[in-house]
Amino acid sequence: MGAFGVRRPLRFLAHRLDLDEAQVGKLATILGDLKTERAQVSVDQRRRIAAIAEAMEGAVLDEAKLGAAGDEQVKSAERLRDAVSKALRLIHGILDEEQRQRLAYLLRTGVLSM
Repeated sequence: MGAFGVRRPLRFLAHRLDLDEAQVGKLATILGDLKTERAQVSVDQRRRIAAIAEAMEGAVLDEAKLGAAGDEQVKSAERLRDAVSKALRLIHGILDEEQRQRLAYLLRTGVLSM
């Protein structure tokens, strides 16, 4: 699933919001950046799982590794939250009033998810 809960978010949004070419180009950049951040979160998740596994394998639970893995999870979630917020601000800025209303409707009705 894409960054916006649809398989092809750029094509979907371009069609549903009736975006012009300039808007499509800007949206492509925004979604590309968001996709990169989501990929990094996935890498971070694999690292956290490895750290948790290492913390569990000894005779004594390695509290430091476990705590560090938890801290990294929070930081990763915060970075993703910030990236999504930035993307939404940028998207808001490139849309006109009618397009923003259509986007809000898609979000509100669950046709589009974040």
